Amino acid sequence: MAQGTAHIIGAGLAGLSAAVSLAGCECKVVVHELARHAGGRCRSYFEPGLGLTIDNGNHLVLSGNHAALAFLKTIGTADRLVGPDAAEFPFADLASGMRWSVRPNMGPLPWWIFARGRRVPETSAFDYLPLARLLMANGARTIGDVLSCNGVLYHRLLRPVLLAALNTEPAVGSAALAGAVVRETLAKGGRACRPLVAADGLGAAFIDPALAFLQRKGVEIRFDHQLRALDLADDRVLALDFGEDKIALTERDAAILAVPGWVAPLLIKGLSAPKEFRTILNAHFKIAPPLGFPRIIGVINATTEWLFAFRDRISVTVSAADRFLEAEREPLARQIWSEVASLTGQNDALPPWHLVKERKATFAALPQENASRPEARTRWRNLVLAGDWTATGLPATIEGAIRSGTRAAELVSATP
Repeated sequence: MAQGTAHIIGAGLAGLSAAVSLAGCECKVVVHELARHAGGRCRSYFEPGLGLTIDNGNHLVLSGNHAALAFLKTIGTADRLVGPDAAEFPFADLASGMRWSVRPNMGPLPWWIFARGRRVPETSAFDYLPLARLLMANGARTIGDVLSCNGVLYHRLLRPVLLAALNTEPAVGSAALAGAVVRETLAKGGRACRPLVAADGLGAAFIDPALAFLQRKGVEIRFDHQLRALDLADDRVLALDFGEDKIALTERDAAILAVPGWVAPLLIKGLSAPKEFRTILNAHFKIAPPLGFPRIIGVINATTEWLFAFRDRISVTVSAADRFLEAEREPLARQIWSEVASLTGQNDALPPWHLVKERKATFAALPQENASRPEARTRWRNLVLAGDWTATGLPATIEGAIRSGTRAAELVSATP
């Protein structure tokens, strides 16, 4: 689409990824965002009750997430993700007090499962062999159809990891999506599954530098600019209706619709898209973690599922958290803090806290919902979709969102 204009609707990670990919090409790029800030569900903001800048949700990137790392390299912030030099995942069982670390070896040949000090305690190498079934699972099967969702390995490793990846109870989650996660990380060895976190926040790593990069490239970003409707003809989008203004698209223009998965069907009637979504709960506590405490630790037999230790706060993530939507906030915060205090050796007194209940954080990673995800290309030749809810082959993750934006940009660039 040389010399035309690419209109990107949405400044979440998918939209920003598309814009970064298109920046510097011959076309003009304009990003339209409903909110007054960028980042969508991957953003940082100042929380006055804590007096801290926090992330809307805690996100983990793995060293095998090549699209996410390439995006950060392009915008100049690859060094803002931190983690261990080797793959290591600490865990704690709050019921028994047991602690251990899973430490895959660097190469793809998984000899670590034969080393007692590297695998889950009370498991044998034989217990890990059924994981190969996930790699061959088709789209209609659940994880429960493929693996036994019982036993030590499942409860101490597979359930917490897959629950976090899918944001859906693993037993009913898509085996194909779980297989994609395993295929791109653990199956490639520890070199591809080192855990990386944005130590200074998602905004400082992903969002603010992307906006600065786009401004340097001459990309126009229009905040507080909500798309109300698409003016659709048989084979192309004729105009973008923003209510107070309407932008007609010429033959050289294109649009990338990078809005949330529940918004897109409101703009495109009859669009196949996920209909079920899941909540993520994040709890933030204004207290410094103990010196030397792991940056991230998985927790079982607790409300807390993953604990993130930042310089000035401790944060907790609970996936598939719809059960907590109506829960009273302070009792829930006290419950989570009691677990954090037990894990970290902190005082039981509740520090300043803040809960974030992100409704519709991700689509439900069920086989039928995965099957409903649309491809990026649409029947309108100048309209492309982007978002972690589109058919990326991955669950709703940072990696999936960025890949979708890159794919949308490639399709737009190839448009005659």
